[in-house]
Amino acid sequence: MSAATSFTLQVNGRTQSVTVAPETPLLYALRNDLGLVAAKYGCGAEQCGACAVLVNGDKAFSCTLTVAEAAGKAITTLEGLGTPEAPHPLQKAFEAEQAVQCGYCTSGIIVAAKALLDANPDPDLPAIRLALQDHLCRCGTHSRVFRAIRRAAREMKTGEMRP
Repeated sequence: MSAATSFTLQVNGRTQSVTVAPETPLLYALRNDLGLVAAKYGCGAEQCGACAVLVNGDKAFSCTLTVAEAAGKAITTLEGLGTPEAPHPLQKAFEAEQAVQCGYCTSGIIVAAKALLDANPDPDLPAIRLALQDHLCRCGTHSRVFRAIRRAAREMKTGEMRP
């Protein structure tokens, strides 16, 4: 492993500094150095999606993206989407549709859905499935997840949340 180097990261709209080896996975810096624990380690091979974050608005796997590669780019984690007082429409929709069971996969799915809705504000089911093809949910909440994403898309379009 290389010697530790100082890197400046733009995370959730804030400038953050970390001192790590350049090849350190972004996931480790987010969790261990910055205390942002929504993204999870699942497989380490871009196969489960638990570690997904947004980098410059696109879904990225923070388990394989290095800190050196992420430096200087806009990084958004689930913590950066909303707050308990003002949740993002996706967060509200996931709650309303009861699309969370154990929650391990949820943050990665929500940030992937955010990237999808930013690119396609009215996705159909095949588009949602394609956007989430790299995300595993062992609890089997897929149908609720799909409903939550459609609900969030409607709310973002109309500005109202329906029961």
